[in-house]
Amino acid sequence: MSSNEQFSEVLHEWVKVFMRRTGQEYKRFMDDSGLSFSQVNTLMRLHFTGQADISDIAAQLGVTNAAASQLVERLVRMGLLARTEDLIDRRIKRLTLTPAGHALAEELVDTRRKWMEKFTNSLTSQQRESISQALQVMTDAAQKMEENSPQEMRKDLHIEQSTSIKG
Repeated sequence: MSSNEQFSEVLHEWVKVFMRRTGQEYKRFMDDSGLSFSQVNTLMRLHFTGQADISDIAAQLGVTNAAASQLVERLVRMGLLARTEDLIDRRIKRLTLTPAGHALAEELVDTRRKWMEKFTNSLTSQQRESISQALQVMTDAAQKMEENSPQEMRKDLHIEQSTSIKG
């Protein structure tokens, strides 16, 4: 097995474990809070970005503005989101989390944080140092890739898919 193949295999296994854990956390959070997957995504987006408008939410979820508006309305009625008029264009409504919305989002973040601390504590200091250095290299490389325009990223994905189909 080449070093590229070995790296890809190890990375794939890590992602599988991490995504399974994340999925379990999300599912438990949705069950406990009574929120849908789309509502949780909206809550977390606003937690990390601070604010958005209906079209931002619609684009993120891949739904129409009308569908996003209905989702937002339910979150407003639940007391998790607040709507305010844009200072420049009063037709635009800015969405932010209420204190209750922040508290709920922070529960999910805290769950992940606790798991990461437990995971970190299971490693030796030497392992943590090695992994930290490797993750920094990986983060830098991924951020550099994200600097590509969306069109270039789609082109790269198409090339990879075509190569794997032919290969």
